Amino acid sequence: MSWAWIAVAVAACFALKLLGLLVPERFLAHPAVSRVATAVPVALLGALIAVQTFTDHQRLVLDARIAGLAVAALALWLRAPFLVVVVSAAGTTAALRWAG
Repeated sequence: MSWAWIAVAVAACFALKLLGLLVPERFLAHPAVSRVATAVPVALLGALIAVQTFTDHQRLVLDARIAGLAVAALALWLRAPFLVVVVSAAGTTAALRWAG
């Protein structure tokens, strides 16, 4: 990768941040914009979870990570504390990988 492309990426990121600061407050107060702004982080997190769980080097894989995700979903459904969710999911995945 050349330094020119890095400089272009830095300039684009800076311009995007600057544009975000220049958006008028009345536009951000619109209810539709507010609903989208609250939904975007959840959608991005869901997409990241799906990519990290079901893919490996641009291939679809079905392995122990799915069981970990299922345990995490169950723990969340049971309203377990966040630390319990993470440890139970990681433990399930590790145990299945160790056994297999």
